[in-house]
Amino acid sequence: MAPFKIVPCTVDDGLYLAQNNISAFWTDPTWVLMWPGKTQEYVTSQAARRMPHNLLTDREHRRHQKVVDTQTGRVVGYARWDLPDLDDAVPGELEHLWPEARVAAVDSERAIAAEREFKAADWDFDHSLDELDEKALAIKRRLMKPKEYILLDYLAVSPDQRHQGIATMLVQSGIAVAERLRLDIFVHGMQAGLGVYTRLGFELLEQIILNDSNYGGKGEYGSYFLIKKCKPVQNDGL
Repeated sequence: MAPFKIVPCTVDDGLYLAQNNISAFWTDPTWVLMWPGKTQEYVTSQAARRMPHNLLTDREHRRHQKVVDTQTGRVVGYARWDLPDLDDAVPGELEHLWPEARVAAVDSERAIAAEREFKAADWDFDHSLDELDEKALAIKRRLMKPKEYILLDYLAVSPDQRHQGIATMLVQSGIAVAERLRLDIFVHGMQAGLGVYTRLGFELLEQIILNDSNYGGKGEYGSYFLIKKCKPVQNDGL
């Protein structure tokens, strides 16, 4: 049996996804600066309260995947993808694309409870770094504007399971879908994932290194904007 496998996410995964995701992002010194006075354990507990609602939000476009250790059942990786509004899509068609990564619906009572927990969670972080993020997000919006992409919006691997091929598994699964849908993939990546993307054939379009030293960082906060070309080149007969 392979040591890891990709399986669907459910609303019951909130705590396990939060443990994986927050531990992954807690290795980024700039991200930690957003949570002054709050521990990793506390932020994880609040992320767990928010996760079920996040999983149920925009189920038409969003797709979620988790990787589990086949021996322990532990969640060791997670990816979130956003599908575009396809020009040739008919009403209801999107919900049938990539069904294995679409979170199953729940009854209204449970959905309301999930939204209530989401709103009650403490997600009050330090917004002073927002001006740095806005510079990067402006680049992302500009680069994505002309085309329809599948967006790899979130990728997190448990720190103690890195370099085991988990991120590669998740990204390759998205590439397979993108090739089937004849769409390119866009990712706004950080330094930690850059090696995976370039190794899998992503093209670096642009990058920006921001100075976060005024906020307590090490001075180099990098954002990398890449695409994976999965859409066949049009042959016009020339």
